[in-house]
Amino acid sequence: QVQLVESGGGLVQAGGSLRLSCAASGSGFRIIAMGWYRQTPGKQRELVANMPSGGPTNYADSVKGRITISRDNAKNTVYLQMNRLKPEETAVYYCNADIPGQPPSTLRYWGQGTQVTVSS
Repeated sequence: QVQLVESGGGLVQAGGSLRLSCAASGSGFRIIAMGWYRQTPGKQRELVANMPSGGPTNYADSVKGRITISRDNAKNTVYLQMNRLKPEETAVYYCNADIPGQPPSTLRYWGQGTQVTVSS
């Protein structure tokens, strides 16, 4: 029902910036939340930022003040502006979208991921 396509990843030096984009497409869905996660080999996928429709924006403590999530509801697109990037933030970044499932559950969809590499 939902496809998510990320873009904007790449190679950046430590202290640099990147802006990731994720566009949701499909039919017969209502997005109730969109967000960004990241994952490196051997580690669990971790939250970077999330924007529930009916609640406050959530950020990982490590990114507060440097990384900002935003959302264009008309385009079903979510962005992640990343500033002052650190080498340890090298990861595959995944967009997610949550839609209502069988109440009270939700269905979580994932994009294909976009590689972010921060050099020392």
